[in-house]
Amino acid sequence: ACALGRAPRPPRAAVRCPPAGACFSAHLANVSYAEARGACDRRRGSLAWVSGEPELRLLLGLLAKAAVPTPALFWVGLKRNASACTHEEQPLRGFSWEGVEDGTAPQEEPAALGRWLQEPLRSCLTARCAGLHLAADPGDGPSWGWKE
Repeated sequence: ACALGRAPRPPRAAVRCPPAGACFSAHLANVSYAEARGACDRRRGSLAWVSGEPELRLLLGLLAKAAVPTPALFWVGLKRNASACTHEEQPLRGFSWEGVEDGTAPQEEPAALGRWLQEPLRSCLTARCAGLHLAADPGDGPSWGWKE
């Protein structure tokens, strides 16, 4: 999922734009985090970030519009650098949003964004990436969550 400026729509991609801020687009491909980041860079954007519940709802709606088969994992700009540690008390567990321009990254993450399908590995030594996982059949459980 890419966060794009207010440029023309990329070909054959589902796109949603909030009233203000960046547009989001969904691209279906089985690629690595680095390949997904490069694909967004080529579209003059970055991997998507979520600063709150409105953006999360917009992103989930975009993925629904793209008729994404589930279960699925979407790369977003959620990364923990090698010098950062896992922080179990924080919603994003020490991960932060990569590629956010102009200071638009949230200073504090809302607790509602702290939905992890499985707790990330405890580490302070290796860089780790996380994606947005969509469940196949959520039943009574969550339909989404972060997954390292």
